[in-house]
Amino acid sequence: MTTNADLLARRTKAVPRGVSTATPVFAARAENARLWDAEGREYIDFAGGIAVLNTGHRHPKVMEAARAQLDLFTHTAFQVCAYEQYVELAEKLNARAPIEGDARTILFTTGAEAVENAVKIARAATGRSAVIAFSGAFHGRTALTMAMTGKVAPYKNQFGPSPADVFHAPFPVARYGVDVETSLLVLNHILRADVGPDRVAAIVLEPVQGEGGFHQAPPELMRALRNICDANGILLIADEVQTGFARTGKLFAMEHYDVRADLITMAKSLAGGFPLSGIVGRTDIMDRVDPGGLGGTYGGSPVGCAAALAVLDVIEKENLCARADALGARAKARLETLRRRNDIAPIADIRGLGSMIAFDLVAERGGDAPDGAAAKRATARALENGLILLSCGVSGETIRLLYPLTIEDDLFDEGLARLEMALAL
Repeated sequence: MTTNADLLARRTKAVPRGVSTATPVFAARAENARLWDAEGREYIDFAGGIAVLNTGHRHPKVMEAARAQLDLFTHTAFQVCAYEQYVELAEKLNARAPIEGDARTILFTTGAEAVENAVKIARAATGRSAVIAFSGAFHGRTALTMAMTGKVAPYKNQFGPSPADVFHAPFPVARYGVDVETSLLVLNHILRADVGPDRVAAIVLEPVQGEGGFHQAPPELMRALRNICDANGILLIADEVQTGFARTGKLFAMEHYDVRADLITMAKSLAGGFPLSGIVGRTDIMDRVDPGGLGGTYGGSPVGCAAALAVLDVIEKENLCARADALGARAKARLETLRRRNDIAPIADIRGLGSMIAFDLVAERGGDAPDGAAAKRATARALENGLILLSCGVSGETIRLLYPLTIEDDLFDEGLARLEMALAL
């Protein structure tokens, strides 16, 4: 039998160090919220491929749709020979996305590709070049999205100067001493001291930061950004690569706000594990790019589109937005109970919309000093107990829960029990 250790040794020799892996486990098969490794050990998956599997591993309807498409064709390149699956998916996303007025959708392959193309569209529509993003943000690892990402290590180290005309304002997180007023004060300073608003194409933010620690953008910040954008001809881009497709209790996290973005990027759970991403935006903005200015050989894969159509159907018919709210409430109630116990690692700031749940591990009970080492120990102990769990946050102090929204109730409770064991002192 091939062991995880055997595969890890082969990986070390064949794959560069630059791509890291959170666990030493090698997947052999998976089903809904369960994963089995190369040695046959079963795990409960609270990572979901980093928020990719809101509909679980291998949802029957998603697999059926993908298999049916495989029997027809796998690739033509949409720019060469278009296909109905792409158009139908665009129609459905246009109808569902919280965009003001008529919308258009273009499809790509990765989240970073979607974000980078959203900036291209914004630059074409405004005739401007500058972009403002936020500290703690993660937008990707391409040259432009790496520059937009608001964290140096490990994303910017070693890679030289970033592309010009990218600026960062502090994202409001109370524990870091930043409130909405401070964030807006610095943003206005940037617009006075660093780049004039007449040179800014877009302000980009995640409605809930992913790698930055699952911190939600306060509604008053979103309203203020919308006002700044409207007053200065700037476009507002919501990066929903991680927040989309029922994770926060809405199909799009922007539905939690009373203002609208001009462009929304999406990926991850859009296609149930198949690589697919996209941008949905206002028609008058999306149509400003000339033919040939956007695209990609694999963008909008027919198999990915077929899977995504099934995902949207599953989200609706299985009422996964309500399911996200229900599971998230159960998770937060359990965490609140753990937070009050002295035999559990010190927990702070339990938070989250829907089932985009996170909490911080801190150095001492009642304090707010982040303890990234404790979070690292907790994820390692969770794995020993058969639970796949991820951390994130500026100091690595945040534990995030990304279980499939289709997880069975008894397995969900068992996963929380294993989380409790991982946090025990």
